[in-house]
Amino acid sequence: MRKKKGPRVLIYDIETAPIIAYVWGLWNNNVGLNQVESDWHLLSWSAKWLDDPPSKIYYQDQRNKKDIQNDKALAKGIWKLLDEADIVITQNGIGFDQKKLNARFIIHGFKPPSSYKHIDTLQIAKKHFGFTSNRLEYMTNKLCTKYKKLAEHKKFPGFKLWSECLKGNIKAWKEMELYNKYDVLSLEELYKKLIPWDSAFNFNLYSDSLKNECSCGSTNIVKNGYSYTASGKWNRLKCKDCGAETREKENLLSKEKRKSLTLRV
Repeated sequence: MRKKKGPRVLIYDIETAPIIAYVWGLWNNNVGLNQVESDWHLLSWSAKWLDDPPSKIYYQDQRNKKDIQNDKALAKGIWKLLDEADIVITQNGIGFDQKKLNARFIIHGFKPPSSYKHIDTLQIAKKHFGFTSNRLEYMTNKLCTKYKKLAEHKKFPGFKLWSECLKGNIKAWKEMELYNKYDVLSLEELYKKLIPWDSAFNFNLYSDSLKNECSCGSTNIVKNGYSYTASGKWNRLKCKDCGAETREKENLLSKEKRKSLTLRV
C-alpha cells in the first residue's frame, strides 16, 4: 500500500470499447439487445497519485489479450488503486468513468472498493465558470501550459484509434497509451488551476498536523483580513501559492456582541 502524508488523491481516466451493433441507419436509432454483436468493455486505464512525478504514472490495457473482452485483470488493477484512495479526481468521472467501472466490478464479482470522495473537474467548471466548452480538450488548451489533452491521434485519427486497437494493431495500442496518459497528466494540471475556485473539500481533515494544508497541497497559508457571516466574524486565510481562501473556525465576536446582534426576518 502506498504511504503518503495527508489524503491519498488518485487521478484516473478510462477508455472503453464501443458497443458494436447492427443498425439500418446513421441517425436516431433505437437499438435492441438482439441487435448487439458485442458489448462494451474496458480497453485501458491510466492513473497517478497527485503530485507524484510523471514517471510514476500507472497504465494498463488489453493489448496481447487472447480474449480482448475479458477485462477482469484490467478492472482489478484500477480497483486496487481506488481501494487505496481517499479522494479521486476525474473529468466527467461522476457521470461516466465511475459508473462504467462499477458496472465492470460487479459483473466480475468484485466487492465495492473502500469509499472515497470524488472531485469532478467538469462539475467545477459548470459551477464556477462560463467557458465556451467544458471539455477536457478545450479547458486544458486554454489553461494548461505543460500538459494538454492530445486533441489528435495523428496516426489513427478519430474512431480509427479504437477500431485499430480492437483489431490488435500494436502501433494503435502505443498511441492509445500515450493518449490515455496525457488525459491524466493534463487533468492533474487542470485540477490545480480550477480547485482554488471551489470549496467542496477540506484537505485538513485527512492530516493529524495542526498546520493548515490547501487543496493544492501547499501549506503556505497566511491571514488575509476577515470573513463575515450573519452571526460571526472570522479570520480569513489565503493560500499564497494558488490563491484559495478558507477561514478559521473561531468566531472572533465576543459573547456580548453576539447576543446584541439582530437578524433580519
